[in-house]
Amino acid sequence: MADSPDSPLIQIRKRTERSETERYAPKPAWLKVRAPGGETYTTLKATLRKLDLHTVCEEARCPNVGECWGEGTMTIMLLGDTCTRGCRFCAVTTGDPRGAVDVREPEHVARAIARLAINYVVLTMVDRDDLLDGGAEHVGKTVRGIHALRPDILVETLVGDFGGHLRSVDALLEVGMPDVFAHNVEVPRRLQRTVRDVRCSWDQSVDVLKRAKSRGAKVTKTSLMLGMGETKDELVESMKELRAADVDILTLGQYLRPTPKHHEVARFVEPAEFDELRDIGLLLGFKYVASGPLVRSSYHAAEDFVRSMLKPEDAAAADELLAQRRASSIAAAAAEDERQSRG
Repeated sequence: MADSPDSPLIQIRKRTERSETERYAPKPAWLKVRAPGGETYTTLKATLRKLDLHTVCEEARCPNVGECWGEGTMTIMLLGDTCTRGCRFCAVTTGDPRGAVDVREPEHVARAIARLAINYVVLTMVDRDDLLDGGAEHVGKTVRGIHALRPDILVETLVGDFGGHLRSVDALLEVGMPDVFAHNVEVPRRLQRTVRDVRCSWDQSVDVLKRAKSRGAKVTKTSLMLGMGETKDELVESMKELRAADVDILTLGQYLRPTPKHHEVARFVEPAEFDELRDIGLLLGFKYVASGPLVRSSYHAAEDFVRSMLKPEDAAAADELLAQRRASSIAAAAAEDERQSRG
């Protein structure tokens, strides 16, 4: 007898067929980018290998790596490569690090970053529920070390929710205050349970962002992924709640499935829809909204920060400031590299 259309076997077969179709279906033209290259990209990559420093940009195969590196921005992952959470959109390995921490990492990363011709660094982290403070002090020490060696570098921390322990947010900010405090809500409230680890929640994430602002963070930032089954109304409501939490910068980008085992892509969002959502976000009061198919939470991070500090119509002033920061970072990196070479 044939299986019922609603039987588990048929449902599994349908999901497998959808996964294979999605895996081999061509992506829209607006999601295609050139392979990274160029003199700046090549130089930075060689320097990173020499300093034994690895970036999320490479490991996550970010489509914007060449563009961001060329503008002097990169993202470093701290606290290892094993996350204690298991979100359905993320390809980072899930496991139990058993409290393992490289106590030398903050100093090593700070010294390595100081030698690079960059003007903006994003320090991200895996969730570390196995640590009492979730790794907060470790991240803070790294921020403090970078600022001590290169005061000209802007530092953004893209952190987890620390299990909802808001004192860990305090600890990070007290040890090393970043220029931007970022934590991603990822998806609207309704999709939290189907997309994120059960230990995550919308309210918990919003509370982390609120706490950071109340404890002195000058700029707070978060990100939403699109194409996971959300509605426009849910996105607008999410933006309203984030503005109520006094979040300054919002990024909106297309979710791309890492492997067939991860959450499926419900649809590819048209560029025009991203433009509309950007305009809505600005009307709601965000200081800056980066919205587009290839936008990621760290995409054009330096530009986001600079433009959020200026009036929207001051595009020329923002471009000039970014160029000045880029030139300054190249000179500062050369001076620091010479100093360390002399011992």
